[in-house]
Amino acid sequence: MLSKISLFSLTILIVSTIGSIRTLPTTAFFGSSLVFFYLLAAVIFLIPVAFISAEFSSRNISEGGVFHWVRQAFGSKIGLLAIWLQWINTMVWYPTMLLFIASTTSYLINPKLADDKLFLLLSSLATFWSITFLNLKGIKSSVKLNSFCGTVGTLIPICALIFLGGWLALTDRTILVNPFTWNSLIPSFDLLDNSNALVTIMASFLGMELAGVHVGDIKDPQKSFPKAVAYSVLILLGTLILGALSIAYIVPKPDIHFADGVMQTFVTFLNVFKIPYLVPVLAFLIVLGGAGGSINWILSPAKGLMHATEEGFLPPFFLAKNKNGVSYRILVLQAIVVTIFCCALHFVSNVNAYYWFLMALSTGLYMLMYVLLFLAALKLKRPEKGYKIPKGFRVASCIAGLASCVITIIVGFQPVPGVVIENKGHYILMIVVGFSLMLVPVAFLWSYQKKRKGANIHDLTNIVS
Repeated sequence: MLSKISLFSLTILIVSTIGSIRTLPTTAFFGSSLVFFYLLAAVIFLIPVAFISAEFSSRNISEGGVFHWVRQAFGSKIGLLAIWLQWINTMVWYPTMLLFIASTTSYLINPKLADDKLFLLLSSLATFWSITFLNLKGIKSSVKLNSFCGTVGTLIPICALIFLGGWLALTDRTILVNPFTWNSLIPSFDLLDNSNALVTIMASFLGMELAGVHVGDIKDPQKSFPKAVAYSVLILLGTLILGALSIAYIVPKPDIHFADGVMQTFVTFLNVFKIPYLVPVLAFLIVLGGAGGSINWILSPAKGLMHATEEGFLPPFFLAKNKNGVSYRILVLQAIVVTIFCCALHFVSNVNAYYWFLMALSTGLYMLMYVLLFLAALKLKRPEKGYKIPKGFRVASCIAGLASCVITIIVGFQPVPGVVIENKGHYILMIVVGFSLMLVPVAFLWSYQKKRKGANIHDLTNIVS
């Protein structure tokens, strides 16, 4: 009999799934007010998603994931919409992660390459296709590498960032470009000013539902899961807030680069402490962490799309698996899609603006998926067995989650102040077009499944294997 996941292991699992140093520069852009938005996002979004996901996972452990969860409430068509939103969000989100990895890699060679679009493009593509081929070896190899790289490459750099920033703040306040004040913690609530921080913070909290899938393997889930959520939220909030503030207090707001802002800050810190030779070391660790943290996000959405294929929404061609049990054709398909998004970088005039556009678009798409998830939770009754959210907290969680999702989507249509956007109307149009293009394929998949209705998809599996 397999041993159950302990409270400690579950906490580490949640933290490693969500925590990322990549999002710190974008949140640092909003200064001290980011503290308020982090706490707000945790209460109205992060915790509700965790509990709702845990309850869904308890219903039927053999049918996990958003496709099955939403399908239970609204049928297979809406289930497809949910998994499509999760999958296509990942395709849009990946270029931002790849830009982060590529710009950090430049500090191993020449920091000036962080502004070279050709270098960023080639590095991004090389990283993604390498990770894709690595995932072809199967889930066991991927999980081991993910755990090692994600832990070493994330925890060490973020702790170093917090330590160095805190030490400078205490010993040399002259270096602080945005000194801390209690008044600065309260945002102005100007939609054109601070509320854009909600998009960046929501982006840093995406993926909590993945932890809920493991609820069936948890020792005493009724007690352990709430505790693990509480501990992980405290760890995430502590590290992300302090890490972002370290950047906000040292790097002037107009100079913050979304792609390589972390390395910007480290260079400043290490030069002050006269140990610049550690820059490549930290750059290597961050690249390792970024690549390792990306691995899990390739297989999980692909597995969800595989479930939709089994229901007849995609051609049985995509059901084929290699000897390691990996749906390799879906992996290649998503690698091609990500390549297209990465290549668009060559045609934009401002990397910061493109980075923000992709993050706002991907976050908005993911928020739509969460809307379906919360609505499904409201429609379905509490499960008879397994993990159950307390009655009074269940409805409140869904309502809070729905409100946070809608607000985040609306704010995402607003370009962030200080980032060069040539035309506000053009930016909004790009977001609208982006949403439309990402959602149109769903109608075709619905139509395809209708035409194939009645076909026995499972019998076709042997043909394509």
